Amino acid sequence: MTLALKGVTLRVGADIHIYETSVELDEGGFNILLGTTLSGKTTLMRLMAGLLKPTRGEVWFGGKNVTGVPVRRRNVAMVYQQFINYPNMSVFENIASPLRVEGESANKIKTRVGAIAELLKLSPLLERRPMELSGGQQQRTALARALVKEADLVLLDEPLANLDYKLREALRDELPKLFAGRHSTVVYATSEPGEALLLGGHTAALHEGRIVQFGPTAEVYRQPADRIAAAVFSDPPINFVEVVKKSDRIELGDGTGWPASGALKGLADGTYTMGLRPHFVLPGGANGGGVPVEGRVSIAEISGSESVVHFDAHGVSWVSQAHGVRGYDAGAQARFMLDVSRALYFGSDGRLVHAAGSA
Repeated sequence: MTLALKGVTLRVGADIHIYETSVELDEGGFNILLGTTLSGKTTLMRLMAGLLKPTRGEVWFGGKNVTGVPVRRRNVAMVYQQFINYPNMSVFENIASPLRVEGESANKIKTRVGAIAELLKLSPLLERRPMELSGGQQQRTALARALVKEADLVLLDEPLANLDYKLREALRDELPKLFAGRHSTVVYATSEPGEALLLGGHTAALHEGRIVQFGPTAEVYRQPADRIAAAVFSDPPINFVEVVKKSDRIELGDGTGWPASGALKGLADGTYTMGLRPHFVLPGGANGGGVPVEGRVSIAEISGSESVVHFDAHGVSWVSQAHGVRGYDAGAQARFMLDVSRALYFGSDGRLVHAAGSA
């Protein structure tokens, strides 16, 4: 069923929490809300669920106007990043509680709870109470309770954030498969662009209470509508740098440049902002090509199996992200290569004017 927000806004006193929003989310596949903390992801979900009533506009679900219909009268399941479980019930009873409310038979409850518990690696823990579980196990229990319900609308608010890396990766693969055969509209909030790409579906990029772009996830990533959407869909932060188009050449401020090939040739001469994601700014020689820049390292961080290096070059602060552990001392001079074949170009109004490749 389709969930539609029609001109929805939310004010709290003099503050606008959600600016006028119109969007349609269909069942099948994931509908992802991508944005940083305080971008409006949880607030939008609460409006969708009926936990909040919009100041203006309407919420429609399955062809019916459900604006103002309380959440208890809707078939909705919601999981927050901060898990909520019934402390006096076993894991089994926590998961089974929505089915008991619906009056399902004992055999059906046992079968469905067993299947969900197996998926979430909870089978050995079914007789325990929440206080006997780790934080990750409690979150999995809350997630299982939402999944077992087979709700019409499933709202997942960063549900994997508190899980260990290995389980989080496994569930990212399994969750889309789990919902593939269900007639549920699934909305998944995340602050991680990589998670949005792994889940696929459609993504709404949120910034300060506004949906700045909505569409197929890969499309929003490769062709962000503007600089804001590009920034939302990049972690570490995307590199923005001013460039000048001169005839058949693109140049940085110091004259370093590269050919304006392909469709770039037709771009009017002038000043633009180039956007280049950190994984297309690599240590010198790492990708066997690209445009070289010399910079002074300010910070070098090791994040898992990747290195993130911040450096200054051409009066701009850059971020590089590369696989492997790479040692750089603060203040050291280093060479980096810009893979400009993957660059995005934005006009003076911030709108995308050219996507050079699969960015």
